[in-house]
Amino acid sequence: MIKHYIIAASTLLLTMIGCAQPVKDHGQLSVKGTQLVDKSGNPVSLRGISYGWHSFWPRFYNEGSVKWLKDDWNANVVRAAMGIEVGNPGMTYKDNPSEAKAKIMAVADGAIKEGIYVIIDWHSHNINLKEAKVFFAEVSKKYAKYPNVIYEVFNEPDDETWPQVKAYSEEIIKVIRKNDANNIILVGCPHWDQDVNLPAADPIKGYKNIMYTLHFYAATHKQELRDRADAALKAGLPLFVSESAGMEATGDGKLDVEEWKRWIDWMEKNKLSWITWSLSDKDETCSMLTKSASSTGNWKESDIKESGIKTRDYLKVLNKK
Repeated sequence: MIKHYIIAASTLLLTMIGCAQPVKDHGQLSVKGTQLVDKSGNPVSLRGISYGWHSFWPRFYNEGSVKWLKDDWNANVVRAAMGIEVGNPGMTYKDNPSEAKAKIMAVADGAIKEGIYVIIDWHSHNINLKEAKVFFAEVSKKYAKYPNVIYEVFNEPDDETWPQVKAYSEEIIKVIRKNDANNIILVGCPHWDQDVNLPAADPIKGYKNIMYTLHFYAATHKQELRDRADAALKAGLPLFVSESAGMEATGDGKLDVEEWKRWIDWMEKNKLSWITWSLSDKDETCSMLTKSASSTGNWKESDIKESGIKTRDYLKVLNKK
């Protein structure tokens, strides 16, 4: 009995080690055509979790939660969403840049330690060029040597035009590329990352390893948005779904499980990377955890709400491929 237990435990340990090294397996990512590829040029899909705004839910921004998302949820990427001007008093980047950076870097450092990828997300709906240039100069210098890191330079432009978003993004890309020549940069699109047709018609040129973000909430966004994204892909635009979920675009309301599954199937068919929103404990559908959940992981089933359970189920299956 003891011998069988030892063999079983050893097998489990080896399996965990073998399944938990996405950066070791895939290494430096790049863009080939519309496809995210790994160090060997093979298509790769990242699938994982976005933390909620750091300025509202700072308690989850720690290495322990990153480790739990990797080990128990099988996430191979996490997204650290730094609130720029929205959040609790004194917690936004504009109010307290040192604290904001500390929270984001705790997640980034945890992801590097655990061997998974991490998106450093400038989580704003507005252009803040001066502040963004300072921030991305600092983080790109700090993390340039780590293939784990992906930079998201503008979460969700709302009323900005594509020429405005494009000009802003080009300025930030210049800053990042002075320090980091290779890591992936994600560029937002107008209308909350819905209008991917606009950069498809007028993409940023002169830089490599640039992708464009598409966001959806399945109970609101349906086949029309998938058709628009298909046309953008056909035009040669590399897409990365850096935020998505199964409920309404408000983040609340009922889950549309069937439509969410259509989105998952569509992303898998197109080998797109995707992130689910969000690791937080607000009383709304998109917040995956209850207030009983620990800040550092080790969440029981009772700590996880329906959106989180379904996301975890998808990750456990799809990230084993």
